[in-house]
Amino acid sequence: MVDANSAGVLNARRSDALKSLENMALPSAGSENYEVTDLEKLLSPDYGINIARVNIDVNPAATFHCGVPNLSTSLFLQVNDIYAESENAREGLPEGVYVGSLREFASRYPETASSYYGELADIGNPIVALNTLFAQDGIAVWVRKGVRVEKPLQIVNILQNGMPLMAVRRVLVILEEGAEVKILSCDHTQNPDQDFLSLQVLELWAGKDSVLDYYDLEESTERTSRLSALYLSQGEGSNVMVDGITLYNGTTRNEYHCRFDGEHASLKLYGMGIEDRKRQLDTYSRVEHAKGDCKTDELFKYVVDDEAVGSFAGLVHVLQGADKTEAYQSNRNIVGSDSARMYSKPQLEIYDDDVKCSHGTATGQLDGMQVFYMRTRGIPESTARLLLKQAFMSDVIEGVRLPGLKDRLHLLVERRFSGGASNCGSCQSSCASPER
Repeated sequence: MVDANSAGVLNARRSDALKSLENMALPSAGSENYEVTDLEKLLSPDYGINIARVNIDVNPAATFHCGVPNLSTSLFLQVNDIYAESENAREGLPEGVYVGSLREFASRYPETASSYYGELADIGNPIVALNTLFAQDGIAVWVRKGVRVEKPLQIVNILQNGMPLMAVRRVLVILEEGAEVKILSCDHTQNPDQDFLSLQVLELWAGKDSVLDYYDLEESTERTSRLSALYLSQGEGSNVMVDGITLYNGTTRNEYHCRFDGEHASLKLYGMGIEDRKRQLDTYSRVEHAKGDCKTDELFKYVVDDEAVGSFAGLVHVLQGADKTEAYQSNRNIVGSDSARMYSKPQLEIYDDDVKCSHGTATGQLDGMQVFYMRTRGIPESTARLLLKQAFMSDVIEGVRLPGLKDRLHLLVERRFSGGASNCGSCQSSCASPER
C-alpha cells in the first residue's frame, strides 16, 4: 500500500531505510548530540500513519490563510502529509520552475528526481531512515538554470485530525546554476487537543552561483512534537540563508546538516526559540567546510522560562585543504527562571591552518541594572522585561532578507513575549494578505 500510493523513485529507497532501522539503536536523552531529546520516547505513542492517503475533512483554502502583510506569495500547502495548493498559487511563476507534489515530480522527471532524492540525507540518521521508509509524497521545488523566482514561495504545513497522527513530510529543493528563490515554510496545528508528530526531512541543493533563502516558522501546540532534519549542499559561489524560528511548540528537534561542495560560497544559518511552560527545543547543527574560500555565519538564540528546556549543539568542521575558510558560530541564551534549563555545546573541528574561525556561547538572565534603569524612566517592570527580550532577539530577525516577513516577525515576537496565544486560529481574519 505504501508503494502503490507513491512513486518509483521514492519506493526505491525504502528497503535501504528498513535495513538501516533494523540495525539501529534509537538515541536517548544524554546520547551524543541528543542532550535532551529521547527519540524512542517521542516515537513510542500509537500514532496513526495515513498510508492509504485518505483525504482529511479540512478545506485549507477556505478556512486557513497564513499571510504576511506587504508580502505577496505563491501559496502551497501540506494538509498533514497530503499535498494541496491555493487556487492562484501558480500565477506569476516564470517558465523553468516546478513547484508541486514530490510524487508527481518523481513520476514526470524520474531521472532528475533519482539524481537528487535521498542523495544528500544520511540514511544512517534515524529521522531520515524512518521518513524515507514511509514518505509517499511531499513538495518539490525545481528552478532551472538562470531562472529567478521573484515572488516568494510559501509552504503552509497544517496538522489536523481526530486521532493521534504522524505526518511524514518530505521536501526537495533543487536550484540549478544561477537560479534564485525564496521559500517561507510555516507549521501550524489546527487541533490543540490532539497529539501529533511531524516527521520531516528536507534536502536543499544550491547549485553554482544560486541564491536560496529558506525560512522555517513553527507555530504549533504543546501536544505537537516535531522531528526535522535539513540537509544542504552548496555549489561554487552559492549564497544561502537558512533561518529557523520556533514561536510555539511542544517538543521539537531541529537538525541542520550543511556542506560546502564548491568554493566561494556563503551561508547564514540563523535560529531562535521562545520556550516557556514545559516546552522543549533541541537544535543540532553541523556545517562541513569541504572546499576553500567559503564563509559561515551561524547564530542561534533562545529565551527559556518556567520549566522549559532548550539545547544547542553545533559543530563547524573544516577539512584539510579548505583554505581561507571563515566560520563564526554563536549561541546566546536567556534563562528566566530557576526551573528552566539550557544546554549549549558549540564546537570547532579544524584540519587546516589557513582559516578564520571562532565560536562561543553565553547564557544568563536579563540585566538587572538595565531593568532598573528603565523603571527609573517610568517604564513598568513587565514592559521593561518585554522590551529587553525583544531587543535580544532583534539581530536574528534583522538577518531576514524578506522585508515583509521581517516586519511580521517583530510583531509575532512581541506578541509571544507578552503572553499572547498562538494566532493560528485568527490568521484567516487578521493576517491574510489582501493580495491573495
